[in-house]
Amino acid sequence: MPKRKRSRKPTKPIPKFSIPILALFGVLFLFSVGTYETAARVEEHDAFCASCHTEPETSYYQNSLAADPVDLAAWHHGQEVRCIDCHAGKGLPGRLGAMRIGAGDLVAYLAHTAKQPAPLTSPIGDSHCLKCHQDVTQTQDFNRHFHVFLAQWQQLDPQAGTCVSCHTAHTADGDPNLSFLQQDRTVQVCEACHGFRG
Repeated sequence: MPKRKRSRKPTKPIPKFSIPILALFGVLFLFSVGTYETAARVEEHDAFCASCHTEPETSYYQNSLAADPVDLAAWHHGQEVRCIDCHAGKGLPGRLGAMRIGAGDLVAYLAHTAKQPAPLTSPIGDSHCLKCHQDVTQTQDFNRHFHVFLAQWQQLDPQAGTCVSCHTAHTADGDPNLSFLQQDRTVQVCEACHGFRG
């Protein structure tokens, strides 16, 4: 039996305007990858962050260089923790979110529309702290029992405390012997939790 020839469908030529569009997308992709890598590298340097966020970040950065830590952030700096380590959320989504905010801040700085002192637009959530301190939620001794109950309180009360309610990073009035806790503020959080629990 003779072989039948398969009929091929004629292929449509690629429209001429598609090639420049594909090339443009390729260039934009490479530019965005390069921009991400550059931003990721410069954001790892605290001095870079402080160079745009002039106040209060410049003061925070200068505090981190002191011989003895004056606040919790300066203590972390002595442990080789960078600004981005605390100000970025968990994993790649957290880092990308911080970079998105940083890019907006950079545009505002270059356009001379940056607000000074810089407002905190994205507060540090518990997940930022728990990246390094996940063990505290398991501690049940008397001196740190509140860490165990914090998640329960947060589920029941939208006004519940968070890590930074007690552990403020940039206040120099905290007690170094109490991990830089500001005692009056911490007592208010304790009373709020106990008041909620009855």
